[in-house]
Amino acid sequence: MTPDLNQFSLEGRVALITGAGRGIGFAFAQALARAGAQVIINDLRSETAEEACHAIQTAGGRAVPAVFDVTDFDGLDAQVDRLVAASGRLDILMNNAGILIRAPIEDHGMEEFSRVIDINLNAVYAMARTCARPMKAQGRGRIINTGSVMSISSRPGVISYVAAKHGVLGLTRGLAAELGSHNITVNSIGPGYILSEMNRHVLGTPFEQVVIDRTPMSRWAKPEELTGTAIFLASDAASFVTGQLLMVDGGMTSNSLLVESQNLGASS
Repeated sequence: MTPDLNQFSLEGRVALITGAGRGIGFAFAQALARAGAQVIINDLRSETAEEACHAIQTAGGRAVPAVFDVTDFDGLDAQVDRLVAASGRLDILMNNAGILIRAPIEDHGMEEFSRVIDINLNAVYAMARTCARPMKAQGRGRIINTGSVMSISSRPGVISYVAAKHGVLGLTRGLAAELGSHNITVNSIGPGYILSEMNRHVLGTPFEQVVIDRTPMSRWAKPEELTGTAIFLASDAASFVTGQLLMVDGGMTSNSLLVESQNLGASS
Protein backbone atom coordinates (compact mmCIF):
# COMPACT_ATOMS: atom_id res chain seq x y z
CA MET A 1 0.00 0.00 0.00
CA THR A 2 1.34 3.43 -0.95
CA PRO A 3 1.67 5.65 2.15
CA ASP A 4 -0.49 8.77 2.26
CA LEU A 5 2.10 11.53 2.55
CA ASN A 6 -0.66 14.13 2.64
CA GLN A 7 -1.18 13.26 6.29
CA PHE A 8 2.06 15.14 7.03
CA SER A 9 0.72 18.36 5.49
CA LEU A 10 -0.04 21.27 7.80
CA GLU A 11 -1.99 23.27 5.21
CA GLY A 12 -4.72 25.32 6.85
CA ARG A 13 -3.23 24.94 10.32
CA VAL A 14 -2.11 27.75 12.62
CA ALA A 15 0.89 27.14 14.86
CA LEU A 16 2.14 29.24 17.78
CA ILE A 17 5.81 28.66 18.64
CA THR A 18 7.21 30.28 21.77
CA GLY A 19 10.81 31.48 21.84
CA ALA A 20 10.88 31.19 18.05
CA GLY A 21 12.87 34.25 17.09
CA ARG A 22 16.11 32.33 16.80
CA GLY A 23 17.79 28.98 17.48
CA ILE A 24 15.79 25.79 17.73
CA GLY A 25 12.49 27.66 17.93
CA PHE A 26 13.18 29.41 14.64
CA ALA A 27 14.08 26.09 13.02
CA PHE A 28 10.74 24.69 14.23
CA ALA A 29 8.90 27.70 12.83
CA GLN A 30 10.61 27.42 9.45
CA ALA A 31 9.77 23.73 9.21
CA LEU A 32 6.11 24.11 10.12
CA ALA A 33 5.80 26.96 7.62
CA ARG A 34 7.34 24.81 4.89
CA ALA A 35 4.80 22.10 5.74
CA GLY A 36 2.01 24.61 5.09
CA ALA A 37 1.16 26.10 8.48
CA GLN A 38 0.74 29.75 9.25
CA VAL A 39 3.23 30.28 12.06
CA ILE A 40 3.03 32.75 14.91
CA ILE A 41 6.52 33.72 16.05
CA ASN A 42 6.63 34.49 19.76
CA ASP A 43 9.63 36.28 21.19
CA LEU A 44 10.35 38.86 23.88
CA ARG A 45 11.98 41.20 21.36
CA SER A 46 9.90 42.69 18.55
CA GLU A 47 12.93 43.12 16.28
CA THR A 48 13.89 39.44 16.63
CA ALA A 49 10.32 38.24 15.99
CA GLU A 50 9.91 40.49 12.96
CA GLU A 51 13.24 39.41 11.47
CA ALA A 52 12.26 35.75 11.86
CA CYS A 53 8.89 36.42 10.21
CA HIS A 54 10.57 38.25 7.34
CA ALA A 55 12.91 35.30 6.71
CA ILE A 56 9.99 32.88 6.59
CA GLN A 57 7.92 35.16 4.37
CA THR A 58 10.87 35.61 2.00
CA ALA A 59 11.03 31.82 1.65
CA GLY A 60 7.34 31.73 0.71
CA GLY A 61 5.86 30.91 4.11
CA ARG A 62 3.26 32.67 6.24
CA ALA A 63 4.37 34.14 9.55
CA VAL A 64 3.26 36.82 12.00
CA PRO A 65 5.02 38.11 15.14
CA ALA A 66 3.64 37.83 18.68
CA VAL A 67 5.70 39.77 21.19
CA PHE A 68 4.88 38.81 24.77
CA ASP A 69 6.42 37.24 27.85
CA VAL A 70 5.34 33.63 28.43
CA THR A 71 5.79 34.19 32.17
CA ASP A 72 3.21 37.00 32.21
CA PHE A 73 0.73 34.45 33.49
CA ASP A 74 -2.05 36.96 34.14
CA GLY A 75 -1.83 38.28 30.59
CA LEU A 76 -1.66 35.06 28.58
CA ASP A 77 -5.42 34.65 28.12
CA ALA A 78 -5.66 38.05 26.45
CA GLN A 79 -2.62 37.39 24.27
CA VAL A 80 -3.94 34.05 23.01
CA ASP A 81 -7.46 35.42 22.52
CA ARG A 82 -6.01 38.19 20.38
CA LEU A 83 -4.01 35.74 18.27
CA VAL A 84 -6.97 33.40 17.78
CA ALA A 85 -9.20 36.33 16.80
CA ALA A 86 -6.65 37.46 14.21
CA SER A 87 -5.92 33.99 12.78
CA GLY A 88 -9.36 32.43 13.16
CA ARG A 89 -8.05 29.34 14.92
CA LEU A 90 -5.14 27.76 16.79
CA ASP A 91 -4.17 24.19 15.92
CA ILE A 92 -0.62 23.76 17.21
CA LEU A 93 1.26 25.05 20.24
CA MET A 94 4.99 24.47 20.43
CA ASN A 95 6.28 25.29 23.92
CA ASN A 96 9.90 26.04 23.11
CA ALA A 97 10.88 29.12 25.15
CA GLY A 98 13.56 28.31 27.70
CA ILE A 99 16.69 29.41 29.50
CA LEU A 100 19.55 27.73 31.31
CA ILE A 101 21.65 29.05 34.20
CA ARG A 102 24.93 27.25 34.84
CA ALA A 103 26.13 27.34 38.44
CA PRO A 104 27.06 24.96 41.25
CA ILE A 105 24.38 24.58 43.89
CA GLU A 106 26.11 26.87 46.38
CA ASP A 107 25.97 29.70 43.84
CA HIS A 108 22.50 28.93 42.48
CA GLY A 109 20.05 30.83 44.66
CA MET A 110 16.29 30.58 44.82
CA GLU A 111 15.77 33.60 42.58
CA GLU A 112 17.73 31.99 39.74
CA PHE A 113 16.18 28.58 40.37
CA SER A 114 12.66 30.04 40.29
CA ARG A 115 13.36 31.96 37.08
CA VAL A 116 14.43 28.79 35.27
CA ILE A 117 11.40 26.88 36.57
CA ASP A 118 9.05 29.73 35.62
CA ILE A 119 10.22 29.91 32.00
CA ASN A 120 10.99 26.25 31.32
CA LEU A 121 8.14 24.59 33.23
CA ASN A 122 5.47 26.90 34.65
CA ALA A 123 5.10 28.73 31.33
CA VAL A 124 4.70 25.39 29.53
CA TYR A 125 1.72 24.62 31.74
CA ALA A 126 0.29 28.13 31.51
CA MET A 127 0.53 28.21 27.70
CA ALA A 128 -0.92 24.70 27.37
CA ARG A 129 -3.79 25.55 29.70
CA THR A 130 -4.56 28.76 27.82
CA CYS A 131 -4.25 27.32 24.31
CA ALA A 132 -6.33 24.26 25.20
CA ARG A 133 -9.43 26.47 25.31
CA PRO A 134 -9.60 27.25 21.57
CA MET A 135 -8.37 23.75 20.74
CA LYS A 136 -11.25 22.22 22.73
CA ALA A 137 -13.69 24.48 20.88
CA GLN A 138 -12.26 23.26 17.55
CA GLY A 139 -12.35 19.62 18.60
CA ARG A 140 -8.66 19.03 17.92
CA GLY A 141 -5.21 20.29 18.73
CA ARG A 142 -1.52 19.52 19.04
CA ILE A 143 0.70 20.59 21.93
CA ILE A 144 4.41 19.90 21.55
CA ASN A 145 6.83 20.65 24.37
CA THR A 146 10.59 20.94 24.09
CA GLY A 147 12.13 18.48 26.52
CA SER A 148 15.77 17.44 26.68
CA VAL A 149 18.13 14.59 27.40
CA MET A 150 17.87 16.19 30.84
CA SER A 151 14.23 15.07 30.97
CA ILE A 152 15.47 11.56 31.75
CA SER A 153 19.03 12.08 32.99
CA SER A 154 21.17 14.57 34.89
CA ARG A 155 24.58 16.17 35.27
CA PRO A 156 26.19 18.66 37.64
CA GLY A 157 25.93 22.41 37.33
CA VAL A 158 22.47 22.80 35.78
CA ILE A 159 20.19 21.60 38.57
CA SER A 160 17.29 23.96 37.88
CA TYR A 161 17.32 23.03 34.18
CA VAL A 162 17.30 19.32 35.06
CA ALA A 163 14.38 19.85 37.45
CA ALA A 164 12.44 21.83 34.85
CA LYS A 165 12.99 19.37 32.02
CA HIS A 166 12.05 16.40 34.22
CA GLY A 167 8.94 18.40 35.05
CA VAL A 168 8.17 18.93 31.36
CA LEU A 169 8.06 15.16 30.87
CA GLY A 170 5.64 14.70 33.77
CA LEU A 171 3.57 17.64 32.59
CA THR A 172 3.43 16.23 29.05
CA ARG A 173 2.06 12.94 30.35
CA GLY A 174 -0.41 14.66 32.67
CA LEU A 175 -1.69 16.97 29.95
CA ALA A 176 -2.03 14.05 27.56
CA ALA A 177 -4.25 12.25 30.06
CA GLU A 178 -6.24 15.41 30.73
CA LEU A 179 -6.81 16.52 27.14
CA GLY A 180 -6.95 13.28 25.15
CA SER A 181 -10.75 13.06 25.26
CA HIS A 182 -10.87 16.44 23.48
CA ASN A 183 -8.78 15.11 20.58
CA ILE A 184 -5.78 17.12 21.73
CA THR A 185 -2.46 15.31 21.72
CA VAL A 186 0.45 16.36 23.92
CA ASN A 187 4.00 15.19 23.30
CA SER A 188 7.59 16.26 23.91
CA ILE A 189 10.66 16.35 21.70
CA GLY A 190 13.89 15.47 23.52
CA PRO A 191 16.83 17.12 21.74
CA GLY A 192 20.33 15.88 22.27
CA TYR A 193 23.21 18.33 22.12
CA ILE A 194 22.49 20.87 19.41
CA LEU A 195 24.71 23.35 17.60
CA SER A 196 22.61 26.25 18.82
CA GLU A 197 23.39 29.65 20.30
CA MET A 198 22.92 28.26 23.79
CA ASN A 199 25.81 25.83 23.29
CA ARG A 200 28.23 27.54 20.92
CA HIS A 201 30.38 28.80 23.77
CA VAL A 202 31.46 25.23 24.64
CA LEU A 203 32.59 24.35 21.12
CA GLY A 204 36.32 23.87 21.20
CA THR A 205 36.27 22.95 24.90
CA PRO A 206 36.65 19.41 26.33
CA PHE A 207 32.87 19.15 26.61
CA GLU A 208 32.47 19.17 22.84
CA GLN A 209 34.43 15.92 22.60
CA VAL A 210 32.66 14.41 25.62
CA VAL A 211 29.35 14.79 23.78
CA ILE A 212 30.79 13.29 20.60
CA ASP A 213 32.23 10.33 22.52
CA ARG A 214 28.94 9.64 24.30
CA THR A 215 26.77 9.95 21.19
CA PRO A 216 26.62 6.82 18.98
CA MET A 217 26.36 9.02 15.89
CA SER A 218 29.61 10.70 17.00
CA ARG A 219 28.59 14.31 16.44
CA TRP A 220 26.43 17.17 17.61
CA ALA A 221 23.08 17.79 15.89
CA LYS A 222 21.99 20.68 13.72
CA PRO A 223 18.73 22.44 14.73
CA GLU A 224 17.02 21.40 11.51
CA GLU A 225 17.47 17.73 12.45
CA LEU A 226 14.75 18.19 15.06
CA THR A 227 12.19 19.50 12.63
CA GLY A 228 10.99 16.28 11.02
CA THR A 229 9.87 15.10 14.45
CA ALA A 230 8.04 18.39 14.99
CA ILE A 231 6.19 18.11 11.67
CA PHE A 232 5.24 14.50 12.48
CA LEU A 233 3.87 15.34 15.93
CA ALA A 234 1.98 18.36 14.59
CA SER A 235 0.40 16.44 11.73
CA ASP A 236 -2.40 13.94 11.22
CA ALA A 237 0.27 11.25 10.95
CA ALA A 238 0.58 11.42 14.75
CA SER A 239 -3.16 11.47 15.48
CA PHE A 240 -2.90 8.56 17.98
CA VAL A 241 0.47 9.52 19.51
CA THR A 242 0.19 11.27 22.85
CA GLY A 243 1.99 11.44 26.20
CA GLN A 244 5.33 10.58 24.60
CA LEU A 245 8.87 11.91 24.78
CA LEU A 246 10.51 11.37 21.39
CA MET A 247 14.27 11.56 21.78
CA VAL A 248 16.23 13.11 18.93
CA ASP A 249 19.66 12.69 20.47
CA GLY A 250 21.76 10.57 18.12
CA GLY A 251 21.36 7.64 20.52
CA MET A 252 22.93 9.40 23.52
CA THR A 253 20.32 8.37 26.08
CA SER A 254 20.59 4.75 25.00
CA ASN A 255 24.35 4.85 25.53
CA SER A 256 24.91 4.95 29.30
CA LEU A 257 24.42 8.69 29.53
CA LEU A 258 25.97 11.12 30.30
CA VAL A 259 29.07 12.78 31.62
CA GLU A 260 31.40 11.82 34.44
CA SER A 261 31.26 14.04 37.50
CA GLN A 262 32.71 17.00 35.66
CA ASN A 263 31.08 20.38 35.47
CA LEU A 264 32.05 21.11 31.88
CA GLY A 265 29.01 23.19 31.05
CA ALA A 266 26.58 22.87 28.16
CA SER A 267 22.89 22.38 27.64
CA SER A 268 20.42 20.56 25.44
